[in-house]
Amino acid sequence: MPEAFAGAVPFDAVLFDAVLFDMDGTLVDTEGLWWQAVAAVARSLGRPLTAADAPYVTGRAVGDTAAHLVAAPDGLGVREVAGALTEAFAERVRAGLTVVPGAPELLAELAAAAVPTALVTASPRGIVELVLPRLGHTFDLVIADGDTARGKPHPEPYLEAARRLRVAPARCVAVEDSPAGVAAATAAGCRVLVVDPGHGLARVRASLRGAPPHGG
Repeated sequence: MPEAFAGAVPFDAVLFDAVLFDMDGTLVDTEGLWWQAVAAVARSLGRPLTAADAPYVTGRAVGDTAAHLVAAPDGLGVREVAGALTEAFAERVRAGLTVVPGAPELLAELAAAAVPTALVTASPRGIVELVLPRLGHTFDLVIADGDTARGKPHPEPYLEAARRLRVAPARCVAVEDSPAGVAAATAAGCRVLVVDPGHGLARVRASLRGAPPHGG
């Protein structure tokens, strides 16, 4: 287990070197939009989406979800479905993006303390570009869908983020909301803070200042 963070102190004095953020469901409330997009595409394929599909949808890369939806996948079919998923998701993000309460404030505090931050997301870069202006924060690094050979729940996205930031994964805090993301960050050796849907990022901010995170 990693050592606990020190008591309530400025961000620049606590025991981590970088904070790695998931995006969907963590900084912006888009998990519902993604589910709606997948459900719409699934209906067009003649297969209604059910709760049993959740592990293959929530926190997963577009290509992984597309492969799950295609009954007898061939390369072209998966690519077409992935394109339809991306467009359906983008339409909903453009129409109804909501920032998670506390996200801009937390990002601003980290920037003021010169703490390196990275965005580690399963969303395509095109979706990221729609979201970033709403956050008002310049990340030191963005790892998006397609930037690594394997996506969440594999640890590669978090390992790559730590490598590019030149910090040890054990000295990173990953902020996540989905089981796939938590699994990826934990396997990478990061300390993990899980967003509580009922409290926005309030508990994450408190934990970064003093309480030990889960896992890692």
